[in-house]
Amino acid sequence: MAKSQKELDTDFKKLKGVVTHLHLDIIDGKSAPNKVMMFPFKLKKEFQYSAHLMIKDPEKWIDKNLTRIELFIPQFEELKSVDNYIKKMKIKGKTTAFAIKPETKVNTIKLYLNEIDYVLVLTVHPGFYGAKYLKCELKKIAQIKKINPQVKVIVDGGMNPSTIGAAAKAGADYFVSGSYTTKANKPRTSIRNLLKAIKNK
Repeated sequence: MAKSQKELDTDFKKLKGVVTHLHLDIIDGKSAPNKVMMFPFKLKKEFQYSAHLMIKDPEKWIDKNLTRIELFIPQFEELKSVDNYIKKMKIKGKTTAFAIKPETKVNTIKLYLNEIDYVLVLTVHPGFYGAKYLKCELKKIAQIKKINPQVKVIVDGGMNPSTIGAAAKAGADYFVSGSYTTKANKPRTSIRNLLKAIKNK
């Protein structure tokens, strides 16, 4: 969630050798408050990347960055045609995913759950680090898995050693750690704490 290349490079330096996969938040100030990663950023080759697209017209952004990002996660609410998006991603040979805001019910995405690979469940209102954690959103994981047990669920928002265990217990497959890791003096220790909490769920 960087506002400049300098800030992004600082994160790269801090996380080099600690993680292999980085999750980028792309926010245009319209789809969600805040404006981050909207500059012509340069990425380091030693990481793989997923990009959570909280922007208007996410498909245009995907086309421009197709070879740089492994997993694109646009906001479901910003897709003009979900069917066309899924079809387009499959033609491109890309993994298909989208994110849902706290206000979006699982019923709204029910028709598409057998067509996609990942759903990102936001457990905060998107936009800023440190937003209020919404534990009630974890119930969506079981609802999604009931419709399609094969779809992978990513939980994003407020993940720390106190919350990640409950997310794992609820059935989440992957977890996004933002400020707890990137703002830590020792991110390696932070990740160990998260992994321990998942193991002890």
